[in-house]
Amino acid sequence: MTVVSVRDLHKRFGDLEVLKGVDLDVERGEVIVVMGPSGSGKTTLIRCLNLLEEPEKGTVSVCGTEIACGRISRARAKQIRELRRRTAMVFQQFNLFPHMTALQNVMEGPLSVQNASRDEAAELGRRLLARVGLSDKCDCYPAKLSGGQKQRVAIARALAMRPEVIFFDEPTSALDPELHGEVLQVMRELAREGMTMVVVTHEAAFAREVADRVVFMDGGRVIEQGAPSSFFTAPAHPRVRAFLRLVAS
Repeated sequence: MTVVSVRDLHKRFGDLEVLKGVDLDVERGEVIVVMGPSGSGKTTLIRCLNLLEEPEKGTVSVCGTEIACGRISRARAKQIRELRRRTAMVFQQFNLFPHMTALQNVMEGPLSVQNASRDEAAELGRRLLARVGLSDKCDCYPAKLSGGQKQRVAIARALAMRPEVIFFDEPTSALDPELHGEVLQVMRELAREGMTMVVVTHEAAFAREVADRVVFMDGGRVIEQGAPSSFFTAPAHPRVRAFLRLVAS
């Protein structure tokens, strides 16, 4: 079943056209890794998938909610709320609320969006923090956590919304190299459990191990995609071959 479908997606910032007609489908349970050089449109694409960025043209369909881009209406605003209710986003810079503990950060979505009781939200939050290996950090504020711990709290916060799809925007890029592993391990476990994920990352080893499909972007377009076994060993496009030589070096 297709849970994410993008057709002819265009996005520009002023005179700069960042997305130039992107098409993409994601099936339920798939892990899609989006790779490409800086400026290729990867982050803009993933932000357009939940309308954090407003495309000028094209359609975005997520979990059965289809939104035609470039049209503003009251009904469309309701569609965007429904789309976001069924998805979650994990950002590069964590975006935790600094005045809330780890547990309070995880509880906030169920309390404010899903109208859960405080006891229900607290029970869920503790369970999810334990799931990402942070059961002893429930009462810690973000300033007292390492980067890897902050990102794991952010993943627990995303899971608290019971999403059908999670979008990850370079989840390890803001971390010291020694902290990458703890975040990627949580993501591996989510993949094994069948979570649908779209991940923007340069982590080639993670893509080889976990991705069902690697999508490569350059110049605002998808220029190649395929299973990791073929993408990393026999890429068809010369731009992909050049990029992989740099990543491997």
